Amino acid sequence: MPDRRIRVLVAKPGLDGHDRGAKIVARALRDAGMEVIYTGLRQTPEQIATAALQEDVDAIGISILSGAHNTILPRICELLRAQGLDDVMLLVGGIIPDEDIPGLKQGGVTEVFQPGASTEDIVEFIRSRVKQRA
Repeated sequence: MPDRRIRVLVAKPGLDGHDRGAKIVARALRDAGMEVIYTGLRQTPEQIATAALQEDVDAIGISILSGAHNTILPRICELLRAQGLDDVMLLVGGIIPDEDIPGLKQGGVTEVFQPGASTEDIVEFIRSRVKQRA
């Protein structure tokens, strides 16, 4: 099977209107040779899960700063499972309190990148996990 580029969907759910970080990560992933689909602002969990299915992605990167992570992320995980996308990594960046991370991971989030995480760490995390799954 020929090598295929890693495909990552980057999305901003809910009413959060600040997407600078999402765009920086999307550009870093693109510059690292990944194929990036950026859905833009104010996406619903349903729109994100549908786009992930349609685009056949390896990973979804969610940027969330609004504080609604304990509502939005479990819903995205539920929708991904319902569509048979259990193998798609769900990565989250933004303002996520330390005490919320274990519950999010238990619910299906693969990794949480808090403020200060480097784009290099995010790229390497995705590359290492996709290779393990290939």
